[in-house]
Amino acid sequence: MTRIASPFAAPEAENDSAALPPEAFREALLAKGAYYHIHHPYQVDMAAGRATPEQIRGWVANRFYYQVMIPQKDAALLANCPDAATRRRWIQRLLDHDGHDTDGGGIEAWLTLGEAVGLSRDELWAQEHVLPGVRFAVDAYVNFVRGADWREAAISSLTELFAPQAHQSRLDTWPSHYPWIDETGYGYFRKRLKEARRDVDHGLEVALAVCTTAAAQQRALEILQFKLDVLWSMLDAMTLAYQLERPPYHTVTDRRVYHRGL
Repeated sequence: MTRIASPFAAPEAENDSAALPPEAFREALLAKGAYYHIHHPYQVDMAAGRATPEQIRGWVANRFYYQVMIPQKDAALLANCPDAATRRRWIQRLLDHDGHDTDGGGIEAWLTLGEAVGLSRDELWAQEHVLPGVRFAVDAYVNFVRGADWREAAISSLTELFAPQAHQSRLDTWPSHYPWIDETGYGYFRKRLKEARRDVDHGLEVALAVCTTAAAQQRALEILQFKLDVLWSMLDAMTLAYQLERPPYHTVTDRRVYHRGL
């Protein structure tokens, strides 16, 4: 695959007079929140209490694939990063998901959420519910990070700018709308409230430090939009399967014949 030259890759490049000032660039990044998946109809329905148990379970099962791939994404970024100081800070993200010492990590917390909504750990790990569209979207994100300049990979994580709002919304609305969900399942959302804010600070620090030209800033906005596309596309696949009742191959079989990884 041909690699696109990164506008961040030339450290000798001088600031571009056409570039946005740092605060204006920060606001441009924040404006991308209008396209965050919290605004997808599937998420809106969950927040409003309109989701069925099957739709909640479908979301939890499919998002689990995203959760287990995030540490691989972060490991790929670390492998491409030559800066030790950045690696020392970024590695915390792997520990947050994989766990350490007495902290079971985000993956373990998501498994608890799965149990709380009526899924077994075995079926989550087996990925039997993961829709092809979800798998393709998540894999596209991980593959982007594997081949990208580490700074571009770091910028792709900036959807965390908008994540605390999503986590807080679930904590505020789900207990009253879905009393059948065991409250132990909400630990993941509480955990990520703090972690996501810390991650945002670091991601923004990187973006503001390296995006000092108009080309770099435009590239960063495109990368952030790509990540937003990934998250939105995941929910499009779930909408077809769980709301419109048109899962893959529904016209020829009711079995989940889709692949589970190559």
